[in-house]
Amino acid sequence: MRPRRRPVDHVRPSNRDTTRINDAIRVPRVRLIDSDGSQIGIKSTDEAREFAYAKNLDLVEISPQADPPVAKVMDYGKYKYEQEQKAKQARKHQSQIHVKEIKLRPKIGLHDYNTKKGHVERFLNQRAKVKVTIMFRGRETTHPERGRDLLLRLAEDVKEIGMIESQPLLDGRNMVMLLGPTKNAGVKRDAEDENAQRGKEAVQGDGDRQDSPPADDAESQPGAQVVEA
Repeated sequence: MRPRRRPVDHVRPSNRDTTRINDAIRVPRVRLIDSDGSQIGIKSTDEAREFAYAKNLDLVEISPQADPPVAKVMDYGKYKYEQEQKAKQARKHQSQIHVKEIKLRPKIGLHDYNTKKGHVERFLNQRAKVKVTIMFRGRETTHPERGRDLLLRLAEDVKEIGMIESQPLLDGRNMVMLLGPTKNAGVKRDAEDENAQRGKEAVQGDGDRQDSPPADDAESQPGAQVVEA
């Protein structure tokens, strides 16, 4: 007597999944591949289904364009889950592009300028893009060149880790420039993190012989907030 199939295995794939499995395979014969990858040969589709059912697995059509189509014995639910996990992991490792924003005034003082430049450098070292906006007020709009000069000065000051992706552009009462990280952005930070990790491991290795020195306070990371002058 043929073993009864598990009810969960009869659940059809989602609407977007056009893969044919089990009774959805209508062709008269298939080239059968076992669950371990070995070639079984050409079998009638009914025989192939019986072969899969005997192992309490699914018959999955993996190459419908072949002659005859190729079908493989597998646990289709487990296969789909593993594929989804791989796709999820791949998306997690994709580099996400973040855009931070810094707002300046054309008459910004030296101290404030250096502070804002520090924010820009920090964002770039996080490999984020930075949108730098100059805000004009009143008669300041009659001298847009001052805003342009300030933006170009900032770009020159951070050129080691940032490059201009969008030149200064006047937009109403604002002038906007977009900076993107260069290949050097974050390199120094990564090296410092690696050295710190090595030092931490060395201290842990000597833990049985001496007390570990206190760790330096970690530098807080800025959020996605807009920093204004």
